[in-house]
Amino acid sequence: MARAGKSEPRRIIVGISGASGMPYGVRLLEALRRAGGHEVHLVMSEAAKLNVGIETDLKIKDVEKLADVVHSIRNISASIASGSFRTEGMIVAPCSMRTLSSIVHSNSENLLLRAADVVLKERRRLVVMPREAPLHTGHCKLMYEASLMGVIVFPPLPAFYNRPRSIDDLLDGTVGRVLDLFGIDSGLLRPWTGNTQLAEDE
Repeated sequence: MARAGKSEPRRIIVGISGASGMPYGVRLLEALRRAGGHEVHLVMSEAAKLNVGIETDLKIKDVEKLADVVHSIRNISASIASGSFRTEGMIVAPCSMRTLSSIVHSNSENLLLRAADVVLKERRRLVVMPREAPLHTGHCKLMYEASLMGVIVFPPLPAFYNRPRSIDDLLDGTVGRVLDLFGIDSGLLRPWTGNTQLAEDE
């Protein structure tokens, strides 16, 4: 009689690249830790590590402590570099245009890019949060091509129907929407339930 195998943990990869928007990556890691239920694998680019000190009051080790497993971006032999290492997908938050271009062109020169490429080839969910403004035609073309490949392109554009009162509210709204794409209830998302005032006015 075959022995039942041990079930694998639910895993999700978080990549943080060097675009402005480090608070999105930090809040994402915080929300995943609070929600529980997932083993979080983190890989950060060198530029992202610079942005920790520029855009937050945290240190690199503070960000890394929010993940269960931290991988060096240079370690191409890491677990997340193989399709046999099962994950539910990957979120790149924020995603620089250089990183997006490399993903679109299947450039796997570092672990962040290799992990994203693995997620795509295994038909798992890849969400990227490109952070650039204004956008030129090349940027728009990259996002279009990424979408054709199955990437979910989620620019961190704030919504205002929930009347955000702080930067934290704006971060929570965006991060909540992203995690909802993975079926993760972060407790951050207040779904739109319709405008009853318009119906009453009619």
